[in-house]
Amino acid sequence: MLAQKLKNAPDSAGIYQYFNDQGTLLYVGKAKSIKNRVKSYFRFSGELSAAPNLSPRITKMVSEVHNVEYIVVQSEHDALILENSLIKQLKPKYNILLRDDKTYPYLAIDLSEPFPRFEVTRKIINDKNIKYFGPLSGSAKALLEALYLAFPLVQKKGCLKGKKACLFYQIHRCLAPCEGKIDTYAYAKIVQEALESLNDQKKLIALLQIKMEEASMKLNFEEAAKLRDIINAIKDALHITHVELSKLEDYDVFAIEIMEKTAVVMRLFIRAGKIVSTSHTLMHNAYGFEKEELYQRALFEFYNPMNQTFARHILIAETFSEQTYMSQFLSEKFGQKMTINVPQRGEKLYLTQMAQENAKTLILQHSIKNNNTLAEQMQTLFDLSSLPKRIEIFDNSHLGGKSPVGAMVVWDEGFDKSSYRRYELHHIDEYSQMKEMLERRINDFSKESPPDLWILDGGETLLKLAKTLLVQKGLFIDLLAIAKEKRDAKAYRSKGSAYDLLYNQNQSFHLPPSDKRLQFIQKLRDEAHRFAITYHQQKKRGRDMSLELQKIEGVGLATIKKLLLYFGTFEAIYSATQEELEVTVGKKLGANLFHGLRK
Repeated sequence: MLAQKLKNAPDSAGIYQYFNDQGTLLYVGKAKSIKNRVKSYFRFSGELSAAPNLSPRITKMVSEVHNVEYIVVQSEHDALILENSLIKQLKPKYNILLRDDKTYPYLAIDLSEPFPRFEVTRKIINDKNIKYFGPLSGSAKALLEALYLAFPLVQKKGCLKGKKACLFYQIHRCLAPCEGKIDTYAYAKIVQEALESLNDQKKLIALLQIKMEEASMKLNFEEAAKLRDIINAIKDALHITHVELSKLEDYDVFAIEIMEKTAVVMRLFIRAGKIVSTSHTLMHNAYGFEKEELYQRALFEFYNPMNQTFARHILIAETFSEQTYMSQFLSEKFGQKMTINVPQRGEKLYLTQMAQENAKTLILQHSIKNNNTLAEQMQTLFDLSSLPKRIEIFDNSHLGGKSPVGAMVVWDEGFDKSSYRRYELHHIDEYSQMKEMLERRINDFSKESPPDLWILDGGETLLKLAKTLLVQKGLFIDLLAIAKEKRDAKAYRSKGSAYDLLYNQNQSFHLPPSDKRLQFIQKLRDEAHRFAITYHQQKKRGRDMSLELQKIEGVGLATIKKLLLYFGTFEAIYSATQEELEVTVGKKLGANLFHGLRK
């Protein structure tokens, strides 16, 4: 039956999907000609078997294939987009899932404003007056802080709305354009200096070091420590600083290294002849990798978001078979010619070699650090379909059914706090709360790829709920649940310690308290619980503080919104000086507010 379906495959562009004898999706691929592509996997002489020229990973996949299905589309372009969408949502066992479907942060400044200020953004607007610096990786926030510490720029978004110089003027961090103490021409010169320091971060670091020494001499050790941390963050994010090209051109540089079951994608971002940022993605796959597929996926994923700036010239360390097609695809997608080249000499070759050396260093460090990893032990014990590198953990919190909130924390070789999510929930019972939270996460899979594993704080009932929700959408994710062991319907405790039970989709596990796998999952559960409780407390505290503020004469919801826009948190409002409050909401109301908060 399989051999007949392979021979009768359509001779057109589209998607092919391989399934095993249990109907589980194994692999999704795209092809200009589905017929030619699927037949290339097999040897048809005698009994159907894997073709001899396949990699070990694909050979193993072919040995499990029991059925194949096709989706015909109009062009190879459409096939590539559909393939990517299916891989991200369905997570087939033998596909490489490269999670880089994010937009990188940039520093942006709108020069059309009379007194512009820098901001971190991930959204690019086609406006000639807005200057963008990036893409950046982990250094965006540090660079932004550095600029506002090194240059007397307008510090807060709401500053110019006030008519009186605030605290930043008094501590010499702003020149008070709100009071007309500096004109637009003089301010523009400061902005230009700040822009130049971004292009030459050695200058910026030198300015910060001077300010750090001044703070130390004045015994302001807290400020000095903050400056030291910012300097280190900038240096760490850009450990390659000595490269300057003779031509002030833009390049994105990619290199890939593979060591056994681990791979790393290294990127260098060159803007105006200088390296402005670097980033990398580490991956582990129990079935190994092929560079051909990795290069294609790395480029597709990085250039997937439309709201980012990019270099038209892409440099890669090695050739791959679909290089020409990928160049055509990106050119068509972005409406301008984009090139993908493997340099053979000169400065460009030096850049790809540098990227490759960094990739080798990262993968070596990773392999030494993660020899015989806990993740591999978990995969074996719990019979997981893939290595649980990226894990999402869910918990909810409420007080007597009131103000229910949900929390999702993420583990990816450490807690990835930038990926944490908070959910305001609307149901009273915990089952419905978890259902609402999981449904919302599933709906976000098109924007944020699914993880390798979900861990739920709860028992078998919530595990079955998660499985049902995924099956309804045709999705698969490995699932685990952790719950207190119960005796007589109560959590069992001995000498103050609860016994935790673990569940996968087939059985329960009663591991001893000393088991490292149990301790790791407990650590993840406890972080999710902490995050959920903290959010619930913040919501309750914010509601209580808001009600307290509204008791003060003249303060309504509009005033509270204005205060939050300026100060950021209720705590900052409560600790503000009278002068700061008067600048924000006016002299009379500010005085009322200040004295009202201290009654």
